[in-house]
Amino acid sequence: MTKPHRGRRAEYRVFHAITTRWKDNDIYGHVNNVEYTSYFDTAANHFLITNGVLDIVHSATIGIVVETGCRYHESVAFPDRLEVGLRVAKIGRSSVRYELAVFREGAELAAAEGHFVHVYVDRASMRPVPIPDAVRQLLATVEVGA
Repeated sequence: MTKPHRGRRAEYRVFHAITTRWKDNDIYGHVNNVEYTSYFDTAANHFLITNGVLDIVHSATIGIVVETGCRYHESVAFPDRLEVGLRVAKIGRSSVRYELAVFREGAELAAAEGHFVHVYVDRASMRPVPIPDAVRQLLATVEVGA
């Protein structure tokens, strides 16, 4: 079995700093796998919020996670400082596939890489809707190949 490609910092478009917390470690002395999904979610939503296309209280259209996955290359642990790289792999009519990677601060190679898919829905009905134009335009700025 060949080793999977291990992502490099240059393959990601934007980064969000994360400070690991004491509670992130598990009994084995490293960050527990469930925390990586939280890091991914935090980085993607921070990107949307800070760029003005998501108001977590008032936006009529929101993205909900319908799929997620992660591949681990090496352990990280508290008190590591991390940077989560983000890029967009695919923008559909009502969905977007984010690809993310966790890097130790300043590291060239990813410690873990994963993805998640947001489906955009009407907040009131929770039914899928087209990605809003402003969101689509922002996502295109970090799309791979864009």
